[in-house]
Amino acid sequence: MIVKMKFLQISGPEADIDRMCNQYLSKHEMQLESAIAELKTTENLQPFIEVNPYRDPLAKAEQFCELLRDDKIKPDRTMDTDSILTMIREINHDYVDMQEKREMLRKQAEEIKEKASALEPFRSLNIDLAQATKYRFLKVRFGRIGLDYYRRLEKYLFQDLDAVFLEGSRNDSYVYGSYVTSNKEKSRTDSVFNSLHFEGIQLTGEFAGTPQQAYDILQQKLETVEKKMEELDQRSEELMNSQAAKLLGAREQLKDAANYFDIRKKAAKIEDDEEKGGYYILCGWMGEEDVKEFLKETQNDEKVMVMVEEDREKFFGEPPTKLKNPRFFKPFEMFIEMYGLPAANELDPTVFVALTYTFIFGAMFGDLGQGAVLFAVGGLLYLKKKINLAGIISIAGVFSMFFGAMFGSVFGFENIIPALWLRPVEAMTRLPFIGQLNTVFIIAIAFGMALNLLVMIFQIVNAVKAHDMENLLFSHNGLAGLIFYAFIVLTVVLYMTGHKTPGNVLMIIFLGVPILLFLFKEPLGNLVEKRHKKMETGKAMFFVQGFFELFETMLSYFSNTLSYVRIGAFAVSHAAIMEVVLMLSGAENGSPNWLGVIVGNLIVMGLEGLIVGIQVLRLEYYEMFSRFYKGSGRQFQPFNHIDIKH
Repeated sequence: MIVKMKFLQISGPEADIDRMCNQYLSKHEMQLESAIAELKTTENLQPFIEVNPYRDPLAKAEQFCELLRDDKIKPDRTMDTDSILTMIREINHDYVDMQEKREMLRKQAEEIKEKASALEPFRSLNIDLAQATKYRFLKVRFGRIGLDYYRRLEKYLFQDLDAVFLEGSRNDSYVYGSYVTSNKEKSRTDSVFNSLHFEGIQLTGEFAGTPQQAYDILQQKLETVEKKMEELDQRSEELMNSQAAKLLGAREQLKDAANYFDIRKKAAKIEDDEEKGGYYILCGWMGEEDVKEFLKETQNDEKVMVMVEEDREKFFGEPPTKLKNPRFFKPFEMFIEMYGLPAANELDPTVFVALTYTFIFGAMFGDLGQGAVLFAVGGLLYLKKKINLAGIISIAGVFSMFFGAMFGSVFGFENIIPALWLRPVEAMTRLPFIGQLNTVFIIAIAFGMALNLLVMIFQIVNAVKAHDMENLLFSHNGLAGLIFYAFIVLTVVLYMTGHKTPGNVLMIIFLGVPILLFLFKEPLGNLVEKRHKKMETGKAMFFVQGFFELFETMLSYFSNTLSYVRIGAFAVSHAAIMEVVLMLSGAENGSPNWLGVIVGNLIVMGLEGLIVGIQVLRLEYYEMFSRFYKGSGRQFQPFNHIDIKH
């Protein structure tokens, strides 16, 4: 069901806008529209340009609440706005101070880690780093060299280079170490090492003792710094936890205050020279029941003036769509939203989709056991996670159980319970002209014909609601189409049941006249709608175009009806697939492999259930919706359910 919408204008003293929002508007759902854009005929409208003072405190409150560990604390909403802002300011002062100290410690820790990382490859070297720079006759260099170049370096060292290389450690790419040479050979040795891409690493002068001793000292310093950081983190956590309830309450209150203040982005104001501050104007859509309650609440408030507009032609666009359906049908609104919400002058197809989708799914996937699994699993997921698709699967499982009982199928076994109706694979019916045909195919086509007639009636209702006389009278989905198709259905049913079919005169009236209406739909539509519109093409081209459109219409009737055969086809194929599963698991021999039966049922429920679900949705969208439903509505978005700044 579509909730009937009313367009409201709310006005009052500019300084009273926050009180009005908190006291009245917050209790109701209203989609705000831009007052300046909607009320173009009103003079001297100006936008509100105030910066929202609650956004920054709200961001801080959300940041602090993220640091809370206990998610079961009940928010304390007893504080007023000034107290909240004072509390946030004081907590932020202490928190920022601790964070600045922590940032300094973090930088210290990073520096220590960098130094330790530089020392780590040389820890095995027994060289005093402080003394290495004081040798009178020797020079010591630290660094790394690529593995390929190190092999070439060994050649120089063993042959004619007066130097010693002390290896510290190596990885897949480099060898770390130190080379020692005399002052006399320093230049020559440096040149050789440089030519082999030796990368120097500065260690001397800053560290005392061996690399291992220096590394251990750095690790001790790092532990001390990290301990101080942990203490600051603990103090921050204790600070937040001590005010946890108030912080959670402050976040909720600030969020409300920020959203209510942001209402100004949709509002307009009129300056008044006699009255200080002027007046605000808010406008938007509200449900009819909410409007009644809102008017009742504000009728004695002299500062709030409300005007309900009845004539929508003054405003831009149609009212937004708000769906209100019983809880049982609520999950199926997902399918409607996927296709497009109904406009204000359309029928809400949610209940129709819920009933037809689950019924057809059950007919195509009829199994008492598998349906029970779908019902249980889908129901649990919907109750726990509120997943709409799970709710749909659960309800579809009920109809699968129903048709499973009708077909006598339990997890594919057809010898446990008797079929209350028929066996899809075995049931056959003899028809005139056609001969033997599976019964479920015949019933599927008959069911499809009935659905086509029903959706044509829906199209007629929609055309009446939209005052669209052309499509109401002359469309192939309107009154002319309903008469044409209903007569064909009646003729086919009479012929197949052995009764006398209508005579030629009736055929000319009930088939010929609608065909002429289809052909001359455009000029007849111009006539009834009183449109003064000339024919865009010549007469010859009009008839050629009309012929092909008429051919397409006849073809759509046929293909649309034949498309419902898939209902019977899947009912038969499901039974046949389960026969294969039971045969492969040895059930025919009386000693089934129960693991094979379970796995087979799970595979069928997963794959075939998915395919059937998609096929039923295709029938809904392409065979039914295409005949009566446009889905051109826009979603109702109340200000207290969205972030208005967006």
